[in-house]
Amino acid sequence: MSGTFSAGGLVCPIPWAVSSCSERGKAVPSEEASPDPYTDPLVFGQRLQILRTRKGMTRDQLGGLLGRSASWVKGIETGRLKTPKLEMVLRVAELLRVRDLSELTGDQSVRIGLFAGPGHPRLAAVRAAVDSFPLTTRREAPPAAHLQARLARAWKARHSAPDHREVIGALLPDLIRDAQLAVRQSDTAPERRAAQAALAEVYSLCQFFVAYQPDPALLWRVAERALVAAQESEDPHAIGAAAWLAAQAHRDAGPAHFDAADAVNLDTLAYLEPLLPDASDDVLAITGALTFEAGYTAARRAETGTAWRYWDQARAMAERLPVDYYHPMTSFCRAIMGAHAVTVAVELRQGGEAVRQSAAADAVTIKSRPRRARHRIEEARGYQLDGQPDVALATLEKAHESAPETIKYNGYAKRIVLEETGSKDPGRRRRASQLAVKIGMLAA
Repeated sequence: MSGTFSAGGLVCPIPWAVSSCSERGKAVPSEEASPDPYTDPLVFGQRLQILRTRKGMTRDQLGGLLGRSASWVKGIETGRLKTPKLEMVLRVAELLRVRDLSELTGDQSVRIGLFAGPGHPRLAAVRAAVDSFPLTTRREAPPAAHLQARLARAWKARHSAPDHREVIGALLPDLIRDAQLAVRQSDTAPERRAAQAALAEVYSLCQFFVAYQPDPALLWRVAERALVAAQESEDPHAIGAAAWLAAQAHRDAGPAHFDAADAVNLDTLAYLEPLLPDASDDVLAITGALTFEAGYTAARRAETGTAWRYWDQARAMAERLPVDYYHPMTSFCRAIMGAHAVTVAVELRQGGEAVRQSAAADAVTIKSRPRRARHRIEEARGYQLDGQPDVALATLEKAHESAPETIKYNGYAKRIVLEETGSKDPGRRRRASQLAVKIGMLAA
């Protein structure tokens, strides 16, 4: 007899009562063995034992992180205790870094991705604004100049606020509706192009809010609408900015989407490069940001020479910008290139090089709090690769001080913290657990 659980409105059968392997004449997985959990229809407890063992986590460690005892974990694994409720199953899945819930439950018919980050309280309001279609409103749209002034304030607030998602989440619904209205009510072609440029930028700001939240369909709607609005605007900077974010969305979707990321990125660079001799600082900066993104994707592919070549080209573009210039969307500037070098080294799994680049980069010169926190997270990844977990945790603590909402939604940071909560070193384990509580991964 099978049980069920409900996740996201879906009822998913879980084979709670499948006969054990020993009943079929096969050995039940032991602490030492690590069989493939997909070769037989194993029960939940057996899958839990296999995945926990593969993670290198003891029953005592897993039980402690769950607020339970080692004997409780053993009872679940051996079938002496019933499978826990969905809330506990999800906590187990996160602690074991399970990428898809079916790995733990055994049900392959409904796949539920994990590590998407928690949903922000303002996500529903932003989603409603994106999905709205203002055809019948009689309200007069604000002029494009007014929208641009509000956008400038929104970007400034995003870079200066530690709770940047809360800040832009509060501003976005009205900005989205007003920008949509401005496009609809434009009377002339120049007015419409200006309104489309503003709308594209609003959607770009929106993508920063939506990223790493549990609504990938919304993220793609926003990214695609930004691209369409940017093309309609015929504004090179708007086109470059929308492409920069679309390329990131493709790359973050996984290796199967790297080609799509390159296609958007490189096609946009081919469009922008002829404009560079007479380009404004903003167009030069977005071109530099796109150039680095091409290197970032190359690093994800483990293409060392290509990755560093693009980084060198981006650095040359940064050197053409004024010393105090800072691009409001991408953070591209002279100072950011040190942080970008750390990212390339980390993605290439070059721990020593990442640490060397971290020493050379000065995070204090990065004006944006969330971007500074992101840099600290990349540094922490480098220290982890280099076998310096204590320095990695200390660096993540600095990231939390700079922008708590950045680390809360960053999967790399969460994985480092989770790994160190299982450390054999008591002090490191305690420090990691305290940080896990701060970023909402564990209950206080």
